[in-house]
Amino acid sequence: MHMIRVVRYPAAGVMIAVAMVLMSSAVPRATQTAPAGQQSVVDQATPLRKPDVIYVPTQPEVVDAMLKLANVTKDDVVYDLGCGDGRIVVAAGGAYGPRGVGIGIDPQRTAGAAANAKTAGVDGRGEFILGGLFQQDFKEATVVTLYLLNQLNLKLRPKLWKELKPGTRVVSHAFDMGDWEPEQKQDVGGTTIYLWRIPAHPPSN
Repeated sequence: MHMIRVVRYPAAGVMIAVAMVLMSSAVPRATQTAPAGQQSVVDQATPLRKPDVIYVPTQPEVVDAMLKLANVTKDDVVYDLGCGDGRIVVAAGGAYGPRGVGIGIDPQRTAGAAANAKTAGVDGRGEFILGGLFQQDFKEATVVTLYLLNQLNLKLRPKLWKELKPGTRVVSHAFDMGDWEPEQKQDVGGTTIYLWRIPAHPPSN
């Protein structure tokens, strides 16, 4: 068994429920109302909302290059925003040993990510949160990985600047951050990955 933290939000973005869900190999398909004093199981078959991006898995060689570009070590806390099947959290935990947190909006993929971490033997160093990116707190991250879209990167950029500590590394697959110039960029099999560090005095927007 493995653990997923489930966070649900209404359209206005205000949290209405937080549940700790112990997932077995079967994904529950109906919301259950628990007796007083017990936790509720949130419907794991219904997406929280329509995803902003189509799921496209990052190739293993790109995952490895992103982690190397960020210079990930066992002392890091790696947040993967839009975690898909959990492959970045799993790869980081297996090769470098940091704690990883994956955030995804698709219930079945998030459950699958937790299962993949367990299969790989890194579930003790990984957590997967079912929820929207803009409702999560990233402040403990020392490395953030992204495979979103340019417009989402730009929308997310002020939140990263506000919440992350100076020096935190941000690595993006394929999409840049507009006029925030990367510290490094690298071609990997025909795609580009980018590295930034959060500045000591980031812009206000």
